[in-house]
Amino acid sequence: MHVNPDASLGTLVTRLPELARIFEQYGLDYCCGGAQSLRDACRAAGVDVAAVVDDLARLPARAEVAEWASMGAAELVDHLESTHHRYLWTELPRIQVLVDKIEAVHGGRHPELAEVAKCYAEVRADLEPHLHKEEQVLFPMIRELASATTAPTFHCGSLRNPISVMLVEHDAVGALLARLRTLTGGYEPPADGCATYEACYAALRELEADTHLHIHKENNLLFPMVQGLEAGRVSV
Repeated sequence: MHVNPDASLGTLVTRLPELARIFEQYGLDYCCGGAQSLRDACRAAGVDVAAVVDDLARLPARAEVAEWASMGAAELVDHLESTHHRYLWTELPRIQVLVDKIEAVHGGRHPELAEVAKCYAEVRADLEPHLHKEEQVLFPMIRELASATTAPTFHCGSLRNPISVMLVEHDAVGALLARLRTLTGGYEPPADGCATYEACYAALRELEADTHLHIHKENNLLFPMVQGLEAGRVSV
């Protein structure tokens, strides 16, 4: 697989979603920071771009892009709800139980778990209202726009306005996830961690990866598409 280091991270992951796993390993932000080139992202992270390109080159080439990469706006919001939103609504409360349990059992020996629990609570407090706003406000407007032939009238004016709010909230949850990764030592449980400890950290790692891909699909694919659609609709 040949990867151009001057291509943007967002473009690369849209074309080849399996690259996300490598970017995660190197700590390269392809969701909120998806507009930056691979070369610039590696420089900012203090990572050798040649080493990353070598790792990427070992992945098997794919003939087709992911199905979600070619979806229209309405189809893509359906995909986001049925895939990432459903995942979050199921996993956020389940992970909460795990976090609370390991803090109660292991918090005496691992005082950092109090900060892990606090940070996770902030992640959940950010994500759940965000999901509601997308499902109840933004996504219905996107579906209306996608099916319209002229520019619909929205209470918020241009969809650029709620999208700008979503972008800010994406940045905030991205920063919280980065802090959570630091607090957990990269989601590596300690030597004395029990099976629940290991399950909790594995779930947090999966939450981070899924949320990064979720944000990528919105920031780098859906939102630019929606703004292009809106600009192309003629008001009457």
